[in-house]
Amino acid sequence: MSRIIFHIDVNSAFLSWSALEKLRQGSPLDLRDVPSIIGGDIQTRHGVVLAKSIPAKAYGIKTGEPVVSAFKKCPSLIAEPPCHQKYREYSNDMMTLLHSFTPDLEQISIDECFLDFGPISHLYESPLAAAHLFKDAIHEQLGFTVNVGVSSNRLLAKMASDFRKPDLVHTLFPQEIPKKMWPLPVENLYMVGNATASRLHQLGIHTIGELAHTDPHVLQSHFHSHGKLIWAYANGMDETPVTPQKKDVSSVGNSLTLPENCTSQEEAFPILMGLSEKVSGRLRKAEFMAQTIQVDIKYSSFQRSSHQTSLLSPTDTTQTIYETTCRLFREMWKEEPIRLLGVTASHLIKKGEPYQISLFDLDAAPEGNYFHTGKCPVHSPEKNSTPIAETNQRKGISPQKQKKLDAALDSIRSRYGENAVKRGSQIE
Repeated sequence: MSRIIFHIDVNSAFLSWSALEKLRQGSPLDLRDVPSIIGGDIQTRHGVVLAKSIPAKAYGIKTGEPVVSAFKKCPSLIAEPPCHQKYREYSNDMMTLLHSFTPDLEQISIDECFLDFGPISHLYESPLAAAHLFKDAIHEQLGFTVNVGVSSNRLLAKMASDFRKPDLVHTLFPQEIPKKMWPLPVENLYMVGNATASRLHQLGIHTIGELAHTDPHVLQSHFHSHGKLIWAYANGMDETPVTPQKKDVSSVGNSLTLPENCTSQEEAFPILMGLSEKVSGRLRKAEFMAQTIQVDIKYSSFQRSSHQTSLLSPTDTTQTIYETTCRLFREMWKEEPIRLLGVTASHLIKKGEPYQISLFDLDAAPEGNYFHTGKCPVHSPEKNSTPIAETNQRKGISPQKQKKLDAALDSIRSRYGENAVKRGSQIE
């Protein structure tokens, strides 16, 4: 696969985060749904607009304009002061969530980052499927929306994320440049500010396409090295790599918003198997093992519930994580329709670090060939179940065999794609 880069950008970050904070404090009003802004001294109406809602944009209000000017455009405008401490907390929550998907992440501002999709591409059906998953995970778990731009380089990914908003995924690959980017006003191009745009207009250059087809030597004579840069950008050229910042990973999780409500254990368990495979696969890729497993449920009423347990010994095996999630699900499910299911592995230790082994981890099972159906051992009505490792020992499924099976499946998926092989329990 050629290089694929995501640009993830929070929709009107400061306003979205302030809106969430006010809702959590009991406000009946969502700032995102009414003409509203963040910025300046609200009492004196001094300062500039730091962020605006979509309804405020309809009045012609722009980020960076004076607050007093914004109120002239919309006298009923609601204004809130910024709260930078809370913004940092929301930003950290988003980066932590995204780091649970991949370590190849570069944060470039409080509300945006680049992500190199290449190293994790084998885990997903396609780049677009992954982009939608990340976007929806942020919305479901954190409460605010983002745009995701997808392309073969950073510049085009960033341009794509700035297309129509909010809560959308857009592509801008090189073959799409003439249709999607060249008709845009030249001031929409990254690194073309107001002063540069004004001078380009004087030269008769009004669109990005016109800039792309201008002789680069002419541009260099007017703008020096910056002229060469904006010409390259207008033609979609950018070789800048994603430079990940090191971050300690504290958990690995995946969640799924269901297209239809889940109403039975039989429907839930295959979903939990799929989530467990994704989580365990990411653990093995990052060479971590988890001591704690958590299951999250969001009901159709939007009420949330979670339940977690500590394992006898840390693990990265799919079957152990899956069977644990089944047990947790049985213990917590209220038999109400389910909108979202999530599985999280936490209290991670790096492979090779010492840990206390459980008696059940000893490979005491007899040798032999066994076929595993993928069914969960806790399908029975009784909530009390035999410890998972002990159940596997009785079946003759040793931890070593589980690890070999996981390694074989990881290898197949790495070569042929995420859907190249499925367990029997996931086939309808």
